[in-house]
Amino acid sequence: MLKGNKVGLRARHEDDIPVLRAELYDDVVNASRAEGGPWRPITPGSQDPRLVVDDKEQGHVPFSVVELDGGTLVGTATLWGIDNHNRSAHIGLGLLPSARGKGYGTDVVAVLCHYGFVVRGLQRLQIETLSDNTAMLRSAEGNGFVREGVLRSSAWVMGEFLDEVLLGLLVQDWKPDSQG
Repeated sequence: MLKGNKVGLRARHEDDIPVLRAELYDDVVNASRAEGGPWRPITPGSQDPRLVVDDKEQGHVPFSVVELDGGTLVGTATLWGIDNHNRSAHIGLGLLPSARGKGYGTDVVAVLCHYGFVVRGLQRLQIETLSDNTAMLRSAEGNGFVREGVLRSSAWVMGEFLDEVLLGLLVQDWKPDSQG
């Protein structure tokens, strides 16, 4: 397990899947804001690729996020779009409603940076998030990510176009303790 100050990132367990499906992906608004496509219901027991890990997939590393104090499941974290040639990847995370507002997001981003830069030897990490996602923007910027641009009206979410913010962090600009 990779450990931060408050959370740990571990392999996905089978019993994580029903909780993550019910609290993150069955929530139409949350899933619509988090995914790049329209929400659609997933049949219980199906091999939903957002939740079921394919260990052969090398460009996508999903984690379950757990509290260090007690091991309670609090969300998901992913290093995705891994490009070994250019040594870059994207960061994504989703916290269960009960885990939001506790500083876990900032800690998850810090642990994913450690994984990407130290464990994987990457040069660049990138985050794309909706412009009104202040929690993610705060978590990213608290870990040293820099706003590199705004993709105007690039995301169709629940009946309207929203802007997305593109943030990046280079290994030479990373400060492992920047999250405080």
